[in-house]
Amino acid sequence: MEEAIKKSEVLIEALPYIKKFYGKVVIVKYGGSSLLDKKARSMVLQDIVFMRYAGMKPILVHGGGPNINEQLKKRNIETKFINGLRVTCEKSMDVVDSVLMGINKELVNEIIEFGSEAFGLSGKENNMIQASKKEGPDLGYVGSVASIDTTILHRLVDTNIIPVICPVGKGKDGKLYNINADEAASNIAIALNAEKFVVLTNVTGVMKNEKEPGSLFHSLTMETADQFVEAGIIKGGMMPKTNACLHALKGGVRKSHIVNANLPHALLLEMFTDKGIGTEIVHE
Repeated sequence: MEEAIKKSEVLIEALPYIKKFYGKVVIVKYGGSSLLDKKARSMVLQDIVFMRYAGMKPILVHGGGPNINEQLKKRNIETKFINGLRVTCEKSMDVVDSVLMGINKELVNEIIEFGSEAFGLSGKENNMIQASKKEGPDLGYVGSVASIDTTILHRLVDTNIIPVICPVGKGKDGKLYNINADEAASNIAIALNAEKFVVLTNVTGVMKNEKEPGSLFHSLTMETADQFVEAGIIKGGMMPKTNACLHALKGGVRKSHIVNANLPHALLLEMFTDKGIGTEIVHE
């Protein structure tokens, strides 16, 4: 009886959030090592399916770095990074495209197994992600998002189909470009005027001290997050994720979140509970 009461309390706590986000677009970026963890991945995808049945319009944008590294190693193609971005030659780009499409198909099939319709997309199709060569050091076929065509995305979410997107763009030169998944997802969030942008990663969120679990910042304003980046409190792998969240907010998205995908049902806990379990970044 007590367990049943606790479950009912959880549902009642979630009700205001379900009402608030009903019919709203939520962009979820998912990548990193937790993609390789079948248990963690299953819970993330179950959460996304739950969101769809709760009346939201989730869109999943995924990466695949560890899988790409593995395939490049098998083919004796050197892996090199500059400023956290993968240097991508023509052979590497073929591997990136192939690996991401493979992951995309797996994610779509798993979502369907959990009871929701899903449709796999690559940014290279239908001019969805139009890319330009990344400025700065020569990274080869690494691109920046020039523009997003949302036509197919609107059609899918309006018919309760979950789009699953891999971040490969096409340039005006007809070439394919490797797009950072955080950047692709934040730009898609802006283009769709999303209610929320959620970055799923393998760390708890923004922390004052990574060795102290109690030092998690549950909520930050844009101004404070910017200050933390400048002060070096936010650094390393957390910096591009935070910058993607800030970019989304500056583009009109209402709220951004950084959440640990390895925590059981982390997405639902962040979306539908009063306190949440990650870091939210808000306008003010």
